[in-house]
Amino acid sequence: MSSAPTASTTTGPPTGLPAAGPASAADLSAADQLLALHRAGRLAAEYPRLAALLADLTDPELARTGLLLARLDPDQVLAAHPATPILSVALTGHGTLAALPPALAAEFARHGLLLRHRVSEFDSYVFDLADPDSELYAFEPDLTVCLLDPEVVFDEAPLPWRPADLAPVLTAKLDLIERLVATFTATSRATLVLNTLPLPAAYARQLVDHRSRAELGALWRRANARLLDLAAAHPGLVVVDLDPLLAEGLPARDPRLARYTKAHLSNQLLARYARELGHLARHLTGRTRKCLVLDLDDTLWGGTLGEDGPDGIEVADGYRGEAFAAFQRTVKQLAAQGVMTAVVSKNEPEPVRAAFRDHPRMTLREADLLRITANWRPKDQNLAELAADLNIGLDSLVFVDDSPYELGLVRHALPAVATVAVDGEPALHAEKLLRDGWFDVLELTGEDRARVARYREELDRRDFLHAFGSLDDYLRELSVRVEFAALTPEELPRAAQLTLRTNQFHLATERLQPAELAARAARPGALVLGVRASDRFGSNGLVGLVLARRDAGQLVIDNFLLSCRVFSRGIEGACLAALLAHARALGLGAVLGRYRPGAKNAIVRDFYPRYGFTLDPAADALPDAAPDAGRPGLLTFRHDLAELPAFPDHLQLSTDLVGVPR
Repeated sequence: MSSAPTASTTTGPPTGLPAAGPASAADLSAADQLLALHRAGRLAAEYPRLAALLADLTDPELARTGLLLARLDPDQVLAAHPATPILSVALTGHGTLAALPPALAAEFARHGLLLRHRVSEFDSYVFDLADPDSELYAFEPDLTVCLLDPEVVFDEAPLPWRPADLAPVLTAKLDLIERLVATFTATSRATLVLNTLPLPAAYARQLVDHRSRAELGALWRRANARLLDLAAAHPGLVVVDLDPLLAEGLPARDPRLARYTKAHLSNQLLARYARELGHLARHLTGRTRKCLVLDLDDTLWGGTLGEDGPDGIEVADGYRGEAFAAFQRTVKQLAAQGVMTAVVSKNEPEPVRAAFRDHPRMTLREADLLRITANWRPKDQNLAELAADLNIGLDSLVFVDDSPYELGLVRHALPAVATVAVDGEPALHAEKLLRDGWFDVLELTGEDRARVARYREELDRRDFLHAFGSLDDYLRELSVRVEFAALTPEELPRAAQLTLRTNQFHLATERLQPAELAARAARPGALVLGVRASDRFGSNGLVGLVLARRDAGQLVIDNFLLSCRVFSRGIEGACLAALLAHARALGLGAVLGRYRPGAKNAIVRDFYPRYGFTLDPAADALPDAAPDAGRPGLLTFRHDLAELPAFPDHLQLSTDLVGVPR
């Protein structure tokens, strides 16, 4: 499985550092190394290394570094590192937006992403979003951020004002925002991000009676609830709730900056907002993590099981035990939403299993864990084996441990694994785990909730495989069944999620939202097919997607993707053979298959040639359905339908290709 460095890893000091007196590069702090790279003009050249350095910075250091990163030319980074995932982000709003690009640049770099941004003029959000011919639309962003602030309301309030005077202003403003959202989501392929409106204390305190303050608070919260509800009606919209961020103690605004520069939200709040946007960007580029792996002693419980015994570990009693129990509740909550959860611990296996099974106050139980690995092998070996057994990349793992030694070993040996360091304060374990939103998705689907059960079945399949002398014998006994038919409306969220989270078997590396998939299916001559699989161990659900269209007497496959859970079972070959046979039955002249190289899909570069396709550079002149068709590296392969590949004989395939235009 391929892997890539991530924001929480360290791989040693960057190369090319200027001389720093008697201290070596390794002796410099992360902040000083970054500054040295900037002064040497090597930030672009060393961009993949920045994620590890940024992971160790304090918030003030991160803010200062963001000022440097925001000046980077994305094209220079791409020239040196063409596989770097890049997102174009349009920023618009009501107030001054100058603090947001540096914060975003730092957060993107923390996750190995590259930012290309455009900042609109002051208070131009209405024009930007309402006019499809505006410069914002012409920028063709992947992500559009419309920053809302309380002044959009108070700038239009009468003087003097009472809460009742603000009600019509709020209603009119929300009506306007709803119209802007409807226009944008119907016109642009970008994900649109709004935020709720903070209520500064300075405005509430202008009301001298508590009843009026309560009335204002209720009015304001109803307006924010209406904003949050907008996301349910528009799949292409995300609304970030700022209240939880403010509850952490962040100031809503800096009075001086608000008054003198029209920056109506504080730099601290914008930095946390940028962190939320970084998590969203990571998901949109297919980098959401799938599996949480936990150490045990002084991580999941207090004390050392081997020395203290099951009765001596802290799991519920006392203030520390209560803190560990709260952390276990957090883990259980994540697991219930499809986050695969496993244990890797240096312990004897039977006492560990007994603790999960028999301890009366344990919150997490053996059934909550996908796998328990307790032995004395190096943890990096256990983590690599876990990823291989689950058939996921190392870059799908998040590892939590209290030992700097173990974390350092994993960071060195497996730089793609995200690491979370916890310490002797268990009350902070959950906060440290959740800080970087490793498992955040746009929408939780039924497939997400079923993921743990399906990967548990996958482990059963692995054990089943070991009972056979050959892969062919295993596949025949596995009894794979595949359904290849048009995507249903109910499957759109899961299908969109596949485009966001599938990286390896993903021919076009094209990320799509549900609305974009629905629009693609509605085009004349279009074909949007889902691949569903099951076997003797159960259903895998929707595991693949084919996007194709008829063009000039040919069938063009714009994208073909398949979940890593079902690799090596012949499913992709069966579906492609079915498409080729159907195209020939319709009398089409050829089938074209397109491949765009991405950071992790090199394993499918030869997919089409394996099934009788030949490279056809001349076909690249055909119009392309994908919005990023101009990305370099596009390859087109042609099959003339003279000799079709055979169907795999170990699986059952049922097809309904009525969606192929006749």
